[in-house]
Amino acid sequence: MSNLFIELKEKLQQNRLKKIVFPEAYDERILQAASILAKEKLLLPVLIGQQKEITRLANTLNVDISTCKIIDPSCYLKSNKMREVFMERRDGSIHKETANQLLKEPNYFGTMLVYMGIADGLVSGAVYSTSDTVRPALKIIKTKKGVSKASGIFILIHNDRKYFFADCAINIAPTSKELAEIAIESAKTAKIFHVSPRIAMLSFSTKGSACSKETERVIEAVEFVQKQYPQLKIDGELQFDTAFMPTVAAKKSTNSVIKGDANIFIFPSLEAGNIGYKMIQCLGGVESVGAIIQGLNKPVNDLSRGCSIDDVYKLALITAAQAK
Repeated sequence: MSNLFIELKEKLQQNRLKKIVFPEAYDERILQAASILAKEKLLLPVLIGQQKEITRLANTLNVDISTCKIIDPSCYLKSNKMREVFMERRDGSIHKETANQLLKEPNYFGTMLVYMGIADGLVSGAVYSTSDTVRPALKIIKTKKGVSKASGIFILIHNDRKYFFADCAINIAPTSKELAEIAIESAKTAKIFHVSPRIAMLSFSTKGSACSKETERVIEAVEFVQKQYPQLKIDGELQFDTAFMPTVAAKKSTNSVIKGDANIFIFPSLEAGNIGYKMIQCLGGVESVGAIIQGLNKPVNDLSRGCSIDDVYKLALITAAQAK
């Protein structure tokens, strides 16, 4: 385990236990990770589902969830209050029956627990798709003031060096302004983990080696960021090798503030970002965690359906660290 997670564990053990919701409590990986997190007293797992069924599965797996909190949406004592708050949050756009139906869904129910302050954050995605995880968060928790869209960032760790890849989870074809916003939010995420941002806006071109509407979109995004946050170290358009390898940067972008030492990589499309991070993850030698959903008022993060117990454990730690 990298120093990042060792440090996170030390900090979490010193503070009040954060309550992190797991809407997918019937998944074996979730229960096993929750059991470890509870045993280590790093956070308080809140498991959503029927107590009898969750307990039966835990016994089958021989894991201890006695210190976890279990909440069953079908018999939740504050369900009427939750429905009222939910309908108010949706500005009266849904009827009572629709609200009742949606709040039976674990992700909606769990997200409402976070919104109402009953829990501090949520981790989902082991079973549900990204859209199933993110949609309730966008409708209920919503994005921070000044943020138009949420985005998904991954932390990749190699030899204890932290790299941030975005957007690899949500926005299919971001505009220049959206790319700029993703870069700015990624810089904020990096600072949470004590990383000084050095942002590379990626492309198939470096500094005019090709010219197209795709490269122009990246160049415009850089200009947007520089106008808003002139103190940020950012450059583009850059190919990945130019952003990552000093020897290549010395040949291709001699005047750049990014001299092959970028630690934040902003991909021009979801297609490129998702493929890129999964290639690196699958080739091995890199510790990765995500997706961390940026730009929300409270932390809701998204696992991959191919996640391991370790992936659940690490993303839960980050979610707890995000909760303030």
